[in-house]
Amino acid sequence: MSDYILEMNNISKEFTGVKALSDVSFKVKRGEIHCLVGENGAGKSTLMKVLSGVYPYGTYKGDIVYNGEVQTFGKISDSVKAGIVIIYQELALFPDLSVYENIFVGNEVKRGAFVDWNQTIVQAKEMLKKVKLNVNPETPVKNLGVGKQQLVEIAKALSKDVKLLILDEPTAALNENDSENLLELLRELKNQGITCIMISHKLKEVISIADKATVLRDGKTICTLDAAKGEISESVIIKNMVGRDIEDIYPKRTNKQFGDKILEIKDWSAYDPQAGRNVVSGVNLHVKKGEIVGIAGLMGSGRTELALSIFGNPRSYKLKGDLFVDGSPVTFKHTSDAIEAGIAYVTEDRKGDGLFLIQDIKSNITAANLQGISSRGWVNDNEEVKVANEYKQSLYVKAPSVEQIVGKLSGGNQQKVSLGKWLFVGPKLLILDEPTRGIDVGAKFEIYSIMNKLISEGLSIIMISSELGEVLGMSDRIYVMAEGKLKGELPAEEADQEKIMQFATQ
Repeated sequence: MSDYILEMNNISKEFTGVKALSDVSFKVKRGEIHCLVGENGAGKSTLMKVLSGVYPYGTYKGDIVYNGEVQTFGKISDSVKAGIVIIYQELALFPDLSVYENIFVGNEVKRGAFVDWNQTIVQAKEMLKKVKLNVNPETPVKNLGVGKQQLVEIAKALSKDVKLLILDEPTAALNENDSENLLELLRELKNQGITCIMISHKLKEVISIADKATVLRDGKTICTLDAAKGEISESVIIKNMVGRDIEDIYPKRTNKQFGDKILEIKDWSAYDPQAGRNVVSGVNLHVKKGEIVGIAGLMGSGRTELALSIFGNPRSYKLKGDLFVDGSPVTFKHTSDAIEAGIAYVTEDRKGDGLFLIQDIKSNITAANLQGISSRGWVNDNEEVKVANEYKQSLYVKAPSVEQIVGKLSGGNQQKVSLGKWLFVGPKLLILDEPTRGIDVGAKFEIYSIMNKLISEGLSIIMISSELGEVLGMSDRIYVMAEGKLKGELPAEEADQEKIMQFATQ
């Protein structure tokens, strides 16, 4: 038997004249953890969809050799029967069903023609034990956190006698603890003989877990790096991903000049009636003109809740405290009031809340400020195209035209469109919630460069981020939150990861 469980040889895949994969070759040894890295649009997910049968045999060129035999998967169930299971970033669980029902959905334990629910629960407990998830299998999945839901997905894969487990950005929505627990589980699965392919933008995770890492760029195989030979490092991966050295991932600003306070909140609290508690408590915070203020904290620390409470309170929290814009007290009854006062908010969930994925670039960019392209109540189509093209160019959105459907853009380009949407309202303060979540290092560098450009043009930015390197690399001042409260404030030159984590875990 070959050392390789999988060989993808000379794979090419086109979509209406666009070549997504060009002669890609990719080999995975049995029992290894093999990471697949590359910028958004490099072809990683497309390659895995070819492998799993999402794009069936006959729609691509090249050969899939699995366990020494050429495969002709016509649908996903064919690859699953062979022991190949893929878990996508957006989990495929039924929130209202129980854990055990989700684990065995489509793969039911039967006695004759009927589902044997007692045996289903027994086997579900065995799968949960394997992934070290201590929950009642009768618990509805919607009652679990994202980290535990990810483990349910893996338990579901194990129930199908998986031999090759593929994970697409498995830690994108997880906090640091859940991410580390997941990586440790993958190491244990490796020891049990399960081969893993992991797609990830988080290079530190790739470095910590990968036996080998294959880099794709522009739909082509660039190289495969071997950890045993000391080839996997951040600088080497980045150079191969983007085709150039990025000496400093966080571009530096010169001639920093801070003006008066743009925004200030005093003794600010937000009570969430649904949760039955304060999600923000007694916060005092300010932002000056020309300043990037970072807000750090662990998941659930109240950072997003703070941002939303400032931005017109769309979740209808009961607010207490004082809010000042340009030194004057204000009260926002709606997000439109915040926008009119010069505050814009770029959500962390660009797909769910930030963009209209089935609409084109121009419609998304102008959505928050239609009056800016309207005359006498009518939208000026020519003006809309003109505005959209200006932002497409200034934000380096990679798309054939502003008529491109946003849902078909890469994550990085979607984020730039989301930025353009809010820049078109003409803000003085931009709140960026997880501005680079789920995008690659090249696109991150572009987002950071855009942030610096906006600051040089007179804007101020509040940046909420779970990536400590990002907070340290881009902020002028840093606030740290935990349990809805501000636990500390640090000038950037005095801050480091250890100090931030000390505050975040108080």
